[in-house]
Amino acid sequence: MSAGREIAADAARAQGGRLPVTILTGFLGSGKTTLLNYILRESHGKRIAIIENEFGEISIDSDLVVSSDEEIYEMVNGCICCVASVRGDLLDVIRKLMSRRDRLDYILVETSGLADPMPVAQAFFVDDAVLDEVALDAIVTLIDSKHIEQHLDDVRYDGINSQAVDQIVSADRIIVNKVDLVDEATVERIERRIRGFNQRSEIDRSSYAEVNLDAILGIQAFEVSQRAATDPAFLENHFVHSHDPDVETCSVRIAGELDAERVEAAARAIAADYGADLLRWKGVLAVAGNDRRVALQGVHRIFEIHDLNRWEGPHRDSRAVFIGKNLEREELTERLRRCVVGSHPEVPLS
Repeated sequence: MSAGREIAADAARAQGGRLPVTILTGFLGSGKTTLLNYILRESHGKRIAIIENEFGEISIDSDLVVSSDEEIYEMVNGCICCVASVRGDLLDVIRKLMSRRDRLDYILVETSGLADPMPVAQAFFVDDAVLDEVALDAIVTLIDSKHIEQHLDDVRYDGINSQAVDQIVSADRIIVNKVDLVDEATVERIERRIRGFNQRSEIDRSSYAEVNLDAILGIQAFEVSQRAATDPAFLENHFVHSHDPDVETCSVRIAGELDAERVEAAARAIAADYGADLLRWKGVLAVAGNDRRVALQGVHRIFEIHDLNRWEGPHRDSRAVFIGKNLEREELTERLRRCVVGSHPEVPLS
C-alpha cells in the first residue's frame, strides 16, 4: 500500500471506516480549479472522486480540469447551496459512489464561487444512510489575495448575504492564495481581517494553489458538535441562502474557430470595460491552427490564456461564462463572435 493510500486508510479508520469528504469553496476566481489540478497532478496515492457544482448555464470547469483517472461528476442544474433539489442530487451522486466504495479513498466537492458551504455541509447530516457511509472531513476555503478586500468592502453587500464572508466564516482551513500578486503587508492585513470573521481555523498561504495536501486532506477538522453549539439550527435542514441579487451569469457559445490575436484583443477590451464588475470569466476556446483546447481564465481585469488538452472528435466550438454585475450578454457575445475566422476584422473589438 502506498503512503498516500495509507493516509487515506488511516483517515477512514479514524472516522469509523467512513469515506472522508472535503468541501472545497472560495469566492469566484480564488483558485479552486487550480487547486484541483494540483491535487490531481500530485503523487498522493489517493483515489479521489470529484463533484463539481457550477453557477451558470454552460459547463466550463470540467474542461479546465487536467486529464486524469479520477471520476468527475458535474452538477450544473442549479446552485448546490440554495436549491434543495440540487442538494438531493448531491446525495444521489454520493450514493452512486458508495456502490463502488472499494475503488475510492476520498471525495472532493467543489462548490460554485457564489455558494455558502454550510447548507452543503448540512446535506451530509440529514440522511442517515449517507451519514453511515461518509464523514465530512473539512470545509477548505481559498482566498484570492488580490481581490478579496474589495469584495469584503463592497457596500452593495450591506444588508444581504456576502458569499465571501460566508465562506470564510464556515471554513475549517483557510488558504490565502495568490500571495505572489500582493506584498507582505497586504497578506498580513488580509489574515487579520480573516481572524475577525473566523478565529478557529488555521490559515495557510499559497501561490498557484500549491499547498501541503496533508494540511487540507484527511485533517478531520469538521466538528458537528461545535457547529451545532454555535448554530442550533445546523441539523434542522432549513438553511435559507440567497445570492447577491445584482450578480448575473452570461453564458456564450460561439460556432467556428477563433483567431488567436483577435481573442487576445477582445479579452483586453473586456477586461478594461467590464473589469470592475466582472467577478469571474472563464472559457474553453477553439482557436484556429491550434489542435488543443484553449483556456480563458479571468478575475476582474486580470486574465490569462493558455493551452489545455487536445480536442477529441470533429466538433469544435467555443464556450465562455461571465459572472458579475451590469453585464451585457449580447454585447459580450458579439465581441467573441467578431473573433471568428472569416468575420469582419475591421470592426473594432471594444
